[in-house]
Amino acid sequence: MAADIAAAPAPADDRIDPRRLITFLLMVLGMFMAILDIQIVSASLSEIQAGLAASGDEIPWIQTSYLIAEVIMIPLSGYLSRMLSTRWVFTISAGGFTLMSLLCGLSNSIGEMILWRALQGFIGGAMIPTVFACAFTIFPRSKMHIVSPMIGLVATLAPTIGPTLGGYLTEYLSWHWLFFINVIPGIIVTTAAFFLIDFDKPDLSLFDRFDWWGFLGLGLFLGAMEYVLEEGAKDDWFADHVIVLMTAVMLFGGFLFFWRAFTAEEPIVRLDAFADRNFAMGSIFSFGLGIGLYGLIYIFPVYLSGVRGYNSLQIGEAMMVSGISMFLTAPIAGRLSQKVDPRMMMGVGFLLFAASCWLMTGLTEDWDYWEIFIPQIMRGVSLMLCMVPVSNIALGMLPPEKVKNASGLFNLTRNLGGAVGLALINTILSNREGVHYARIAESVTANSDPAMQATSMLEQAYSSLGDAAHTAALSTITSMARLQSVVMSLADIFVILSGLFAALALLLVFVNKPAAAGGGGGGGH
Repeated sequence: MAADIAAAPAPADDRIDPRRLITFLLMVLGMFMAILDIQIVSASLSEIQAGLAASGDEIPWIQTSYLIAEVIMIPLSGYLSRMLSTRWVFTISAGGFTLMSLLCGLSNSIGEMILWRALQGFIGGAMIPTVFACAFTIFPRSKMHIVSPMIGLVATLAPTIGPTLGGYLTEYLSWHWLFFINVIPGIIVTTAAFFLIDFDKPDLSLFDRFDWWGFLGLGLFLGAMEYVLEEGAKDDWFADHVIVLMTAVMLFGGFLFFWRAFTAEEPIVRLDAFADRNFAMGSIFSFGLGIGLYGLIYIFPVYLSGVRGYNSLQIGEAMMVSGISMFLTAPIAGRLSQKVDPRMMMGVGFLLFAASCWLMTGLTEDWDYWEIFIPQIMRGVSLMLCMVPVSNIALGMLPPEKVKNASGLFNLTRNLGGAVGLALINTILSNREGVHYARIAESVTANSDPAMQATSMLEQAYSSLGDAAHTAALSTITSMARLQSVVMSLADIFVILSGLFAALALLLVFVNKPAAAGGGGGGGH
């Protein structure tokens, strides 16, 4: 293959312009920062809480405000890119993200932090779909095996290593560096975007036709939905009046948004991309990948910290296994995408992910680093095998004029999948933990032989407490039962995820095989 390329130079419309490739790589760096910041603070919230003297109810808003703002911007980015051009949207997005990162690091109160985080998510959110759109409009389809692994790796690796990197920065520097780390790369990306991006021209006439009612509906719909999904499980869903109110806001916003999407002269988000079967199926797969990607980033720390007693650094080191697997698999996935039907790649990826989750269904409280080592490798490999072809299936065959808008919708599905997945996981964990604890309590009665033996042994261990030994023994047995119920409920989640990804593999029969070359708005258009 290399010899053939050397002997016969590629035609002008079937090669990668080095200047555009460098520009794209710097844009990918910006996307990496935006996705990384979703998770980088997750392992260090307690340190931020102490530093800002925040309450337990306030501190989750550092995450929630970012996610709500980002999820509103992602679908809006397509319209803004057409109106202002890729150059200005990306420059403003990268520059604003960098400035907000600096202000987050300099925050002196939780109120300031939440404000800057919301603006950081909203302004920076445009970078993610813009990079995906550029990948399918500035490069020839025949070169997507080079480009797709870059964006696939970033989309999966950034959230995976976020808690690890955050733990290291907080441990060895301070929580402020969770945000300061963005400043230098952000300045580089912003400068490069301004001077190097020349992919398209602005259409300022779109500003006069901007659908403000549609924008209001979009903001209310996605913002309220993200809030309900983030807060619902911890607030017992509709038992909380705020959740009920925000659900009503979501329904009203959804009605307003979809009404304007189908009736406005120039809707801010075009939904016509869903008429393409491969885009619709690719969005479903992206939604499912969001559940698996963000769900396991959440589940593993719950087990490692709550059951095994790992600190944030140890959790990061354990989860790095899947990150390294992704990194090593990316070039292989790129090569395979040239030679193998993308549906076959995704099928193998989905089934491998399902198998990795199935291996975890035997989870016990004694499992440690090496017991989860193989499942983590399988997870990393499977995510890369899925992420490379899924973007090709969803975006690769669309006409160039639809790609910008469709990229926002495609990336939105992954974020919503993560939000829905975490909400369901938290709800299932809570419910199943109660069920398992009740069953354990039924089988371990005060008069049963195992309970009496365990109580006797513990009373001897606590004999120095005198009359309180019996109470201490019962408290320990209760704690053991609760711990076991947590482990059993986590195993239940892995069973559900196994079934979900096996089902996604079956859905591949509805995907049309993408053309081997052409499409996607590359150099051939």
